[in-house]
Formats: sequence, C-alpha cells, structure tokens
Amino acid sequence: MSQAAISAENAERPTGQAVKRASLGKCPACGQGNLFSRYLKVADHCPHCNEALHHQRADDGPAYLTIFLVSHLGAPLLMIVYMAWRPSAMSMIISFSLGAIILSLALLPRIKGAFVGFQWARRMHGFGQGPDPALP
Repeated sequence: MSQAAISAENAERPTGQAVKRASLGKCPACGQGNLFSRYLKVADHCPHCNEALHHQRADDGPAYLTIFLVSHLGAPLLMIVYMAWRPSAMSMIISFSLGAIILSLALLPRIKGAFVGFQWARRMHGFGQGPDPALP
C-alpha cells in the first residue's frame, strides 16, 4: 500500500460535519448521496461516492434517544397546557398522542442519521478498514 493511500485512509474525518450531513439524510462522507434507501433503512453504499455504509450499528440507540427527547419535551408541555387552560382529558389525550407520534416520526431518521455519521467519523464498527472488498 502506498504512503498516499495510507495517509488518505487515516485522514481526519470531521465529526460535526459528518453528523450534520447524516442527520440531514445525506452520506457522511460526501454529503451528496442519500443515506437511507427507505424511511430507516441505511443504504449499503452511497450512490454518489460509493462509500460503504453497511457497517453501521445504530441498533436501538436512536429509538431510545427519540423516546427520551419526546417524553422530556412533552411532559413539561403537558403540565403547562393543563395548568394554563384546563382542557378536557380527551382533547389532551388526542392532541398529545398525535404530537408525540408526529415528533417521533420526524426525529427518528434524523437521530439515526446522526448515529451513523458519528460512527463513520470515528471509524467505528468497520468504517475505518479501508476499501471494501465487496465493491467492484
């Protein structure tokens, strides 16, 4: 392996930039290709730069963080709304249930993307092993 290939392989990957790109649903390496092939299915490779993305191991972390954020945003808001306006129980159940569902569906792919971007930037779970032998 040449010295240039070794230095390119060990080049610094800016974590903030990778997390931002991936949280927006783009490849953490190039920022152009789509990170997801479906709603939460991470593509095996970036369609733009061919970066291998199948190494990601986000697992349950994004779901736990989403639940944590939605519940910690919803609980104080629920108390504030109840104390200020005293709405009926049924209107609170419907509105806060819909709000929690919508917020969860909006946050989950962004948080999962951030997890994948962080793993890519830190070369975790096989992201730093060099060229993927499965690629043509």
